[in-house]
Amino acid sequence: MAKIGIFYGSTEGNTERVSTKIQEKFGGDDIVALHNVNSATADDMAQYDYLILACPTWDIGELQEDWDAFLDEVEEVDYREKMVTYLGLGDAEGYPDTFIDAPGIIHERIADSGAKFVGFWPTEGYDFEESKSIVDGKFLGLVIDDDNQKDMTDGRVTQWVEQLKSEGFGA
Repeated sequence: MAKIGIFYGSTEGNTERVSTKIQEKFGGDDIVALHNVNSATADDMAQYDYLILACPTWDIGELQEDWDAFLDEVEEVDYREKMVTYLGLGDAEGYPDTFIDAPGIIHERIADSGAKFVGFWPTEGYDFEESKSIVDGKFLGLVIDDDNQKDMTDGRVTQWVEQLKSEGFGA
């Protein structure tokens, strides 16, 4: 069984595409399993010690629709002994006041769950005003802005996966 579970919601396919890139950088489906939250359960999440919760910010600071329906499942998981991080996709130019809010909304539900949160990502290099996904001056996880910075996606994915490995994620 794979060690890492990526749980994603993806209306237009972008979050699934980036999740697949992360899976490839970690070494494939023997190491990372992809789960679309539109058909996943809390029991599916519970089997992994390492979780990446991947959600685009939709409309004006909202969760993607499948994540909105899945959010209650997230609270059913016992996160003690788990390492958790986030992948957020958004549009800084179009929505600078709610950029990458979705991971922050999810995080609010599990922040006190006993999980060890890793993979924090710098806010430098993004032009935005506010985000619910910032803790202690950093994003909760990897941030991808394919609308305005698509040429940076592959490099950011590579750098973040190496960072996660150095933090013991997936070890």
